Amino acid sequence: MDRYPLRSFNDATPAEIEEAMERAEVVFFDRCPVELPNEADLDFMRDGLPRELAVKNISYHPESDSIPRFDAAPEVKNRIEEILRTHGRRVEAFLRRSCPGYVPGWTLGTTSFRSLEERGRKLKPRSSNELVHIDAGAYGATNGARILRFFVNIHPTRDRVWGTKGSFRDIMSRHPELWEAAKKGKPRVEIDKGPFDKLYSGLIDAVGKLYPLVRVIDSSPYDRSMRRIHNFMKENAKFRDNPDGYQEIHFPPMSAWMVFTDGISHSVLTGQHALVTTVLVPLANCRLPELSPYRVLARSAA
Repeated sequence: MDRYPLRSFNDATPAEIEEAMERAEVVFFDRCPVELPNEADLDFMRDGLPRELAVKNISYHPESDSIPRFDAAPEVKNRIEEILRTHGRRVEAFLRRSCPGYVPGWTLGTTSFRSLEERGRKLKPRSSNELVHIDAGAYGATNGARILRFFVNIHPTRDRVWGTKGSFRDIMSRHPELWEAAKKGKPRVEIDKGPFDKLYSGLIDAVGKLYPLVRVIDSSPYDRSMRRIHNFMKENAKFRDNPDGYQEIHFPPMSAWMVFTDGISHSVLTGQHALVTTVLVPLANCRLPELSPYRVLARSAA
């Protein structure tokens, strides 16, 4: 795994940073380059949230300026909402400076606080972050846009540990069964929208102007293909048990990293208390679009 510690990151050009991520590299910071919540707010997030609110993600949605489906006392909800809103804006400003080529037409997604210990949650495979997967279908239909995520480990003493089996291109080349999962019995992978999908997305877009959160139910053939790959990786025992290409990555306390999570397989083996900000980057903005999952699948669909 290639990394950019702070010193060399400061010397890197935006083109080098963007191309590193598009090659499925993890851009790593031994100390988070973005100003973090103050210590009182960090303590509140780690220890002060009521125990009955212990959920996997507490997510601030900028499109609605709210944390939906979060039942808490007003003072608790308002405080965590302000913390996540502020952190998301700081990450956005950092990405605008370091990856300016990604900005035109991008979609600012959620900023989330992942509150629970990932190890041993005993979830169904599709819901488990402990199983290696690629991210798919962020906020409904990406239509091929890249899923960029900026992570911060805010646990004061413990590493956050990822497992990976390599880039999307690598795993697709080593595991033909993933292609069969994506095809779902059809001769080739479907990625482009037909008339029904276009009509459906048009309706979602119209309703979304009044109710922004409805966009999460949008879909596309590409996103459904990626979701089938995601599900197969988590549910198929033969794939899960295959150690080919496997390695682990440790992210120390207060470190940060940014990566296209649709382009590198990953799992979270252990870790608690992380901040995650998501941005969808149009494929047209990418410097190496031929390396994107959309283009990889398109070569099969041709």
